[in-house]
Amino acid sequence: MATRRPAPAAFVCTECGWTAAKWVGRCGECQQWGTVQEQAAQTGIVRRVSPIAPEQGRGARPITAFTTQESPRRTSGVGEFDRVLGGGVVPGAAILLSGEPGVGKSTLLLEVASAAARSGRRVLYASAEESTAQVRLRAERTGALHDQLYLASETDLATILGHIDEVRPELVIVDSVQTVSSSLSDGAAGQPAQVREVASTLIRIAKERDLPIVIVGHVTKDGQVAGPRILEHLVDVVCHFEGDRQTSLRFIRALKNRFGPTDEVGCFEMTGSGIAEVPDPSSLFLSRGAPEPGTCVAIALEGRRALPVEVQALTIATPAPNPRRVVNGLDASRVAMVLAVLEKRAGIKTSDHDVYVSTVGGVRFTEPAADLAIAIAVAGTLRGDAVPRTLAAVGELSLAGEIRPVTQAAQRRAEAARLGYAHVVDDRSATLRGALDDVRAHRIQTPPGADVPDF
Repeated sequence: MATRRPAPAAFVCTECGWTAAKWVGRCGECQQWGTVQEQAAQTGIVRRVSPIAPEQGRGARPITAFTTQESPRRTSGVGEFDRVLGGGVVPGAAILLSGEPGVGKSTLLLEVASAAARSGRRVLYASAEESTAQVRLRAERTGALHDQLYLASETDLATILGHIDEVRPELVIVDSVQTVSSSLSDGAAGQPAQVREVASTLIRIAKERDLPIVIVGHVTKDGQVAGPRILEHLVDVVCHFEGDRQTSLRFIRALKNRFGPTDEVGCFEMTGSGIAEVPDPSSLFLSRGAPEPGTCVAIALEGRRALPVEVQALTIATPAPNPRRVVNGLDASRVAMVLAVLEKRAGIKTSDHDVYVSTVGGVRFTEPAADLAIAIAVAGTLRGDAVPRTLAAVGELSLAGEIRPVTQAAQRRAEAARLGYAHVVDDRSATLRGALDDVRAHRIQTPPGADVPDF
């Protein structure tokens, strides 16, 4: 009589669940190293789960019996942070804030904690990366000292839960989840099992007590949240704090939000006294003074917020067979395509010039809506024509030289009109040649003293 052979043990990725017949160092699905572990072989014993009757009052009901009232939101005291969250912090929400090291995550959350404390709510800030003295020094510099803001420096999860029971806060901030460890899980802090256990426990506490908890998470070299991917599925909101270290501008955007939209963007500026909100960043990405040849303003869309971004171009004639193409703040491949379309479809030769294209203020503008502004700026510097300050350009260029419409065109035009741009060159010009003619006609009609919008 033949006996049934047990199935061979499989190897499973602890982050994404990918399986393999043998051990490999790198997961073939999520490309993470050291996450593939051996899974115990099947024994043939089937375990049964006994049904349990739900508690009184928690039974299933028709969906029409539930109310549609939204959970009451509480403002965090930082308007730009509330904008990204959808209007405020929902009780019991688990919020994950990620960002590169040194971008200002701790400074932002310390400002949020201070603003919540000033509004009369008790806040617990659990710092697992810095000592209490270091956090106190930052709080003194940023003016975040308040009696309702409680501070603890702990790396043990059980001790943090003890602080929560003792302080009874209305907002908890844990900085960061990768440096907190639990005795219920093996391995050092930051390992996938530890991160999963710590995050699951904190989220369970948030749901049981209607206590909003903000968790700081590290990111990998690719900009993804470090640790198991299940962490992003457990939390309610995933926010990413980004910015260039060379500039003071910072953006926070929601990558996931169960309580609001994911297309809102908050704008901040790092100053010597901390982080400051920028409710209207329209003037941050524009140059000053009289218009010069080689500049053009485009209306970018950051989430739901339309922002004017100035594109600058500079060309220098060169006898080299391979002219230079230096791009900063824009998509280099799209700039190369625009230069080719400009030479082929508009008759403006760029292959014998070094071309330098950049944005003002260090902002990155990589959407196709920048194509037309790039073409107008390059054509202006080659022809020596300055674009009036009352003109903006929005449009995507095709290889045939046509101007294609962009998303949220009406909102971009409305923002341009609000900022004083009387004329917007877009897909209504049909072709690149038509757009350049419209720019020249508007330059002739514009009086010399009416080309500087008032910000």
